[in-house]
Amino acid sequence: MTKVGMADSWYVFAIGALILMGIQRFLYKVSAERNCNTAWTTFAFMGTVTVLSGVVFFFSGAEERHVPVLFLVSAVNSLSFLLATVAHMEALKAIPTSVAYPIIRLNVVPVVLFSVLYFKDALSPFQVAGIVLAVAVMVILTRERGGPTDRSRNARRGVFLACLSLAGGAVASISSKFAALHTNPLAYMALSYFLSTVFSFGVRRRFEQEGVSRDPRPALLIGCSMGLINFGGYYLFLKALTSGPLSLVISIVGMHFVIPILLSVLFYAERLGALRLVAVAMTIGSILLMRL
Repeated sequence: MTKVGMADSWYVFAIGALILMGIQRFLYKVSAERNCNTAWTTFAFMGTVTVLSGVVFFFSGAEERHVPVLFLVSAVNSLSFLLATVAHMEALKAIPTSVAYPIIRLNVVPVVLFSVLYFKDALSPFQVAGIVLAVAVMVILTRERGGPTDRSRNARRGVFLACLSLAGGAVASISSKFAALHTNPLAYMALSYFLSTVFSFGVRRRFEQEGVSRDPRPALLIGCSMGLINFGGYYLFLKALTSGPLSLVISIVGMHFVIPILLSVLFYAERLGALRLVAVAMTIGSILLMRL
């Protein structure tokens, strides 16, 4: 491979991660629509990635030389990613995909800022404009009237959960950068997802509430499907982070929210009102600006 090809490989990995993670995020919507127990779905999701990562790492014959760092970043990532995943799926039970995803994917803003301050990435005027536009999107979506008055509390709950997912996703992305730089990706994925599997199993009773399906089989099936797709998507994400700037990689991969929104319109007949459509377009614009 030429030097140019090696330099551009992170971009190819990021595009691959964008596609796979977008499809995986649509399965969050499927889980919400089927009223699956979020903890069971998450348990199967995390468990599948744990098994796949562990098996591939074992048979690859690779070694992990930074065990303390591995445990630290795995613990931080597992807790933050679990929070982001659970809050994400619960938010989709309260608000439409076209509202939830633009909010959640704005986690690129704190990640870009961290990358600029810590990793000294240069912030262009376009990226500054993108951050300002992203904040404007947040204001628009959080002030939107999502339905009748008797549903306003549920809508506020959904927006709050989406913001929790935003925060958890930002921490997970930053910890992923450190993992990509200092650990074996497969060892890190196996340990991080194993911890998330344990945590999600521990909170499964919390989500056995009224209206949630008591049959765990759909949740487990959807979760396993998520795990298979995420195994490839997250590995490509880590590969992109190994050689690519965090601020650029997260900006590209962050656009994956467009895929589940479009699939939700196609499969669940969700409507894109004028205000939401403008907000989605502004979010895409903000991410594109932060890429420049």
